[in-house]
Amino acid sequence: MDRSGSGPLRRLAAPARRFLSGRRGVLARLGAWSVVESAQTFLVGYGVARAVDRGFLVGDTLTGLGWLVVAGIAVVLAVPVVRGVFAQLAGLTEPLRDQLVRRAVDQSMAHALARPGGEDRAAVSRLTNQVEIVRDSFAGLVLTLRSFVFTAAGALVGLFSLDPALLVVVVPPLVGGLALFLVTLRPMAAAQRRALAADEALGEHAARTRRALRDITACGTETEAARHGARLIAEAAATSRVLARWAAVRTLALGIAGQLPMLLLVLTVPWLKGRGVTTGALLGAFTYLAQALLPALHTLMTAIGAAGTRLLVVLDRFTTPVSPPHLTAATPQTSATARACLPEQAPTRSPSRRAPRASCPIPAVELRAVTVTYGARAEPVLDALDLRIEEGEHLAVVGPSGIGKSTLTRVIAGTLAPSSGEVDVAGRTIAGRSTAELSALRVLLPQQAYVFTGSVRDNLTYLRPEVARTGIDAAVRELGAVRLVERLGGLDAPVRPDDLSQGERQLLVLARAHLSTAPLLLLDEATCHLDAALEARAEEALARRPGALVVVAHRMSSAMRADRILVLDGVGAACGTHQELLARSPLYRDLVGHWSGTRE
Repeated sequence: MDRSGSGPLRRLAAPARRFLSGRRGVLARLGAWSVVESAQTFLVGYGVARAVDRGFLVGDTLTGLGWLVVAGIAVVLAVPVVRGVFAQLAGLTEPLRDQLVRRAVDQSMAHALARPGGEDRAAVSRLTNQVEIVRDSFAGLVLTLRSFVFTAAGALVGLFSLDPALLVVVVPPLVGGLALFLVTLRPMAAAQRRALAADEALGEHAARTRRALRDITACGTETEAARHGARLIAEAAATSRVLARWAAVRTLALGIAGQLPMLLLVLTVPWLKGRGVTTGALLGAFTYLAQALLPALHTLMTAIGAAGTRLLVVLDRFTTPVSPPHLTAATPQTSATARACLPEQAPTRSPSRRAPRASCPIPAVELRAVTVTYGARAEPVLDALDLRIEEGEHLAVVGPSGIGKSTLTRVIAGTLAPSSGEVDVAGRTIAGRSTAELSALRVLLPQQAYVFTGSVRDNLTYLRPEVARTGIDAAVRELGAVRLVERLGGLDAPVRPDDLSQGERQLLVLARAHLSTAPLLLLDEATCHLDAALEARAEEALARRPGALVVVAHRMSSAMRADRILVLDGVGAACGTHQELLARSPLYRDLVGHWSGTRE
């Protein structure tokens, strides 16, 4: 960001020249109406001065009234002047609005080409709110700047015609205050840009924290999130204080230019009278200041200070070019990162080879260059992921919400076909297999546990109806579900799903999975309604059964029980033990945060 504000001005200068040069006719007509306004300003003060000096003070009432009529006609002329100005103003503001709308659409299209599948969240704001801000601010600036220039010209010419000594009193504070005001424009614009950026950063942090609230709570990183939020709040407050200091300087400039001329004119009346300035000239000077010059100056400084800075900031967003696509071989890099998920002792295999080498045991799960996208132009949820899970291994999957953890379990389970790549479970590809064949290979437990009306035994043996009573009792004991089964009335007691809590449903389903003979269990936050102790007991029991276990962890303690941990970050993947990931995965360190053994 160019903190001086000169960068935006340079970017806007050329487009502004092109826009105005194509509308010389409109500018000429607007200038003509403004000249009429300047003459009208001149006649008001001059008529008042002549009415006093040549009429009422010398006893010529008719002459005085005649000059007042001239001043009154000048006042009435303001109505057609304003109508003519607004008619020409539309010739500037509406074409500007149309160009900005086209520019906003072009930017949105360029963004889509540069980042396929990415969201341009500012597109709607640019097309609606920001375009209207520019149009209204531009119209206000044209009106006030034009009015000040021609009103000031008429008033200064009038003061000079009444007596040049009046300019000696009025012009210095007027110019000094205006110069001080102009000095504040650039730092004020830079401060406003920083304040806007700080406000946007704070809003983005609040939105990101709200979306990731569950992860923050589960990982125990509330302190770090709060510290980061406090730092952003402090930065926003600091930029607001800088903005307030420059606003104070601007208020001082407004006081010097807008109030001091009138005060000096009052204080210098004896000096002016001594130099031959007439009473009518003094009254005309007060009229110029009070009715024309100072109100126009106040409006100009207020408009430039508010609308001008806002116009500069918003227009800069329209003229800032969209960055081109990053042609840095992102997919190969992502794939290389993903290949870190392969154990070092297991060599990487070509996607075209589906049989393992004779020297390698058959893995429980193997993914080769698996990519998943939800739409032709969408960014991949999983991108060229290579993953190998050994027989008997316990793998935990962690990452922020919405990053693709559930997508990964669905791909491994065969309920979601990848966009490209291959998936093997127990050495057999899962593509094209029937539901019965998939059920023999894996069990997928989602967060919402499925319990049906029937007996406790029916629910527990759903995946293995022929299991003996001793096997059922062992599974119930292993999972810590003995008290639940006793409360329900034993194995032959009926189950009414609505009478069970979410945690009780999950416990029954976990015992059902323990009884299954499938060589792979997939738990997609299937223990999230259990307390930490019961979750640990269930995961340890499932890890002891024959086969592999994959757990989408929602507590860091769950991840640390695994043999290896897979970290997904939306770009790549990292895999290793807890200590290995602490050393080489910044995201994993963030997820661990300030978690401790007492914080679940």
